[in-house]
Amino acid sequence: MTFLRRRKVPYSSKSGTSDPSFKKEDDKKNQYKSSQRRSYSSKIWSCWDNCCWFIGVVCSVWCFLLFLYNATPDSIPQYVSMAITGPLPDPPGVKLRKEGLTANHPVVLVPGIVTGGLELWEGRQCAEGLLGKRLWGGSFGEFYKRPLCWLEHISLDNETGLDPPGIRVRPVSGLVAADYFARGYFVWAVIIANLAHIGYEEKSLHMVAYDWRLSFQNTEVRDQSLSRIKSNIELLVATHGGKKVVVVPHSMGVQYFLHFMNWVEAPAPMGGGGGSDWCAKHIKAVMNVGAPFLGSPKSIALHFSIEVRDIANLRAQAPGFLDKDVFGLQTFKHLMRMFRTWDATFSMVPKGGETIWGGLDWSPEMDGFNVSVKKGKNNSTHNTGQNTKINVCTTKGVNYGRLLSFGKEWAETHSSKFERADFKNVAKGDKVANLSNCDIWLEYHEMGNKAIKAVADHKVYTAGSILDLLHYVAPKLMARGASHFSYGIADNLDDPKYGHYKYWSNPLETKLPNAPDMEIYSLYGVGLSTERGYIYKVATPSDCHIPFQIDTSVNGDSEDSCLKGGVVSGDGDETVPVISAGFMCAKGWRGKTRFNPSGIRTYIREYNHAPPANLLEGRGTQSGSHVDLLGNFALIEDVLRVAAGASGEDLGGDRVYTDIFKWSERINLQL
Repeated sequence: MTFLRRRKVPYSSKSGTSDPSFKKEDDKKNQYKSSQRRSYSSKIWSCWDNCCWFIGVVCSVWCFLLFLYNATPDSIPQYVSMAITGPLPDPPGVKLRKEGLTANHPVVLVPGIVTGGLELWEGRQCAEGLLGKRLWGGSFGEFYKRPLCWLEHISLDNETGLDPPGIRVRPVSGLVAADYFARGYFVWAVIIANLAHIGYEEKSLHMVAYDWRLSFQNTEVRDQSLSRIKSNIELLVATHGGKKVVVVPHSMGVQYFLHFMNWVEAPAPMGGGGGSDWCAKHIKAVMNVGAPFLGSPKSIALHFSIEVRDIANLRAQAPGFLDKDVFGLQTFKHLMRMFRTWDATFSMVPKGGETIWGGLDWSPEMDGFNVSVKKGKNNSTHNTGQNTKINVCTTKGVNYGRLLSFGKEWAETHSSKFERADFKNVAKGDKVANLSNCDIWLEYHEMGNKAIKAVADHKVYTAGSILDLLHYVAPKLMARGASHFSYGIADNLDDPKYGHYKYWSNPLETKLPNAPDMEIYSLYGVGLSTERGYIYKVATPSDCHIPFQIDTSVNGDSEDSCLKGGVVSGDGDETVPVISAGFMCAKGWRGKTRFNPSGIRTYIREYNHAPPANLLEGRGTQSGSHVDLLGNFALIEDVLRVAAGASGEDLGGDRVYTDIFKWSERINLQL
């Protein structure tokens, strides 16, 4: 009874009980539970629901935009573009068709390095399901899915320069091989489309398919690529009433086709056995686009430290990320090992030594990096009239002849004021790394600290000493490269030794074919900052590292200096300097010379870079950039007119904006 009397009766509205103490206590409990539920609910929403909501919104927007992209008629983006920018100019093909030009000479397109597709025909177990699919070009989807497997298959054997055992990667054939590098990024597609406007089709167009990783002669040894070019050109000429072909090589394809012209007339078994008049019978013109006739300094940086300006800048912006292994994949070492197996890259090492590229205290472009404000007049003389010039960058303290320097001081100091140590006799051996910890072997791992220091103590490297440097830091690599390519200047072109294939891609060690009616053009962009030299530093020592890096902290003394971020810039198309693209047609082959004994006519056509006016123009129709140049309307018009039957004189002869003729005259080369 006592227990019952002391028991409190809870408040209940149903029973009619109205004790205020019970009501207040119950309200507090309800409020506490409600606040707990709200707190718990908000915590769960902020952690998971927000993420799911965000992902859902992104996916929904992406699907909606993808639907619009596929459902929207092609005319609508064009209409929007016209509404903003005004009527678009006719593409060159449409313009020339209105003038009455039609397809005439068959056209052969020769892609350059990295722009042609490669597909897998045999591989390791990790590449299961990829047979017959692209490993290079297209979406690059397999790179993201299985990067180490992809690297293994895209690399060549480091001893032979051919396929590794159990792997077969072959070039894609047909026009689709190099029309687009990746989705939306054109290479040859714009030129092909414009050729189609004046009547060309696949039977009158041929895209050369070759494995751009291999040395030029090995493309014949493994795939008979040079024989296929010969057969296809002969077929095109035979099926077009005897009309000769117009060949349009791009970038490294220029050197590859120069090798072909020597190969096709050389006797078998080393050559194609076509006879000394094969080129005269089958080729109307060779229109070289972005031609690295004499190489490119970029190749030095890539072989030396797997860097160029963009990579060095990215490294400087994220040093804690890129200086270490990216996701544990040792990215830079993988890239260097892969790149150094591609023998074709040796063709891009600068040719001609100090005679062409300059020495410690001089260079052909010693008066600076200038471009024309106004377009030059078309004429066949060396000059384009008096054009107003502006300095894109100042060359104070810059010496273009010093391709590689260790420190700004040695890049600028006159050679009489410093001494250089000889690195070639410094023995290697005190290894900087425990090789058992090196998952990716590089030749740097066997150099040692003394050898690394000796390389830096040499201070400055010109085109005359850069080969000695590469032979020292990578002897096995360069031994293979030296068996396929040469970089000198011939004293006597009648010497039988120049009949070897390793000289055929060097225009300074071989003759043009005996084809006086043939024409050779050099078509290249100008007005863009182009890598011409580098300032290096020795990297912080660590196991299995790449010991040299571009010193991005080095800049010139003024904001407009040609030295920025450790890179010395000159004029060109961002990849090939003007002196490399223009010298042979400006002087080396101009008229009858020992390099051009039959007097093949040569023309220079420069295209002054103009960026796109807005994003709707994409990569622009007046770009002078190395690859974008293939979409330059002025260049395409020149190609189409020659294919339709015009000559260089019909185009107006030379068109230049730079001082290429003046620079060429400064090069003391026996002609």
